[in-house]
Amino acid sequence: MRMVDIIEKKRDGLTLTQEEIKFWIEGVTNNTIPEYQTSALLMAIVLKGMNVEETTVLTEAMLHSGDIIDLTAIAGKKVDKHSTGGVGDKTTIILSPLVAAAGAKVAKMSGRGLGHTGGTLDKLEAIPGYNISLTSDSFIKQVNDINVAVVGQTGNLVYADKVLYSLRDVTGTVNALPLIASSIMSKKLAGGADCILLDVKYGEGAFMKTVEDARQLAETMIQIGQNLGREVNAMLTNMNQPLGNAIGNALEVREAVETLKNNGPKDLEELCLVAAGYMLFQAQFVDSPEKGYDMALETLRSGKAYEVFLRWIAAQGGDISVFEDLDTFTHATYSKEVVANKEGYLHDLKAMELGLVSMHLGAGRQTKEDTIDYKAGIMLSQDVGNKIKVGDVLATLYSEHEILESHVQDAVACFEIDNNTIEKPELIAAIL
Repeated sequence: MRMVDIIEKKRDGLTLTQEEIKFWIEGVTNNTIPEYQTSALLMAIVLKGMNVEETTVLTEAMLHSGDIIDLTAIAGKKVDKHSTGGVGDKTTIILSPLVAAAGAKVAKMSGRGLGHTGGTLDKLEAIPGYNISLTSDSFIKQVNDINVAVVGQTGNLVYADKVLYSLRDVTGTVNALPLIASSIMSKKLAGGADCILLDVKYGEGAFMKTVEDARQLAETMIQIGQNLGREVNAMLTNMNQPLGNAIGNALEVREAVETLKNNGPKDLEELCLVAAGYMLFQAQFVDSPEKGYDMALETLRSGKAYEVFLRWIAAQGGDISVFEDLDTFTHATYSKEVVANKEGYLHDLKAMELGLVSMHLGAGRQTKEDTIDYKAGIMLSQDVGNKIKVGDVLATLYSEHEILESHVQDAVACFEIDNNTIEKPELIAAIL
């Protein structure tokens, strides 16, 4: 079998066989296929696509290119969730203890952020002492003991995806549904969970810009999961504005803590409760997502979820005393208010642009080598639909480094104010 024949076949829009896809991924894994040939095939896939069967084979081949986590030593069904990413997305920190407090097992591996946002691991490492690296035995014991652990991915998990993603990033081949779906699902399946809930974001602050694109991606990933024997559901959620009010690592941890204490933003709370309801339904703790919602709501209102959160963070070395004084935990050396220069109704919060402002303040990375400023970020003071007057505070910027006037002006430009009234958009478009 020759790689050039596989490239030409996909270039001509033909369907690749299971043997051809496995030949390619094995060559990627053992470095016998040159990067230029892989890059050529990636571009052919972008232009000609792959059907669900091809994408399933690609996912399975990538899944077996590195370590696969064995969670059979954890009693009961293991549940996991994955978000396709967005601005202010701190749901894992809230959702994990919500589900764990109801009795389900959350054994989760998360990643770091690159670009406008910190990843879940970056947010958790804003908590002094939090350890993202547990041995397999410690990881399994912790989940069996307290129902939850969140750690970093192993270095050799889905090795082929690391190679392909690095090439996609520099060859203009990131934006292809089969490649996105196989990348996400190979990592989720390698993580060992029995049930997976996907939070597929759409909108200005997300990778998928329209709800139609998000639905197509979600349906593909659900089909892949089913083809490979896993239960997968998906939520389509709006990322045309940031989730909650906090953008930035320590700020988002604070907002998660406040939500677990029943004092968080209602949109964030509702999204987490709906997601928790589905995860508990997937784990067969309840016979409907609605009953799962009620169970999660009880763990939230009773304080059980917050208790589990504290046990989880402490179990992984985190200093939970910082949550006794959240003002000190999030205090940054510099802060500046962003005020409105016109009146009207807030029509849009440009999520991606706000994320970029947060990154420039120090909350995200432009390169893998960049150091994150855990205190940097933005606290929003207004929601879409609010009536705004000149001089009203729109947001506050925080950083350990001096905040420039350009940062403030860039932030002001993220708030689109118009004379016409507008209703706040729905957060959850559909659940599949």
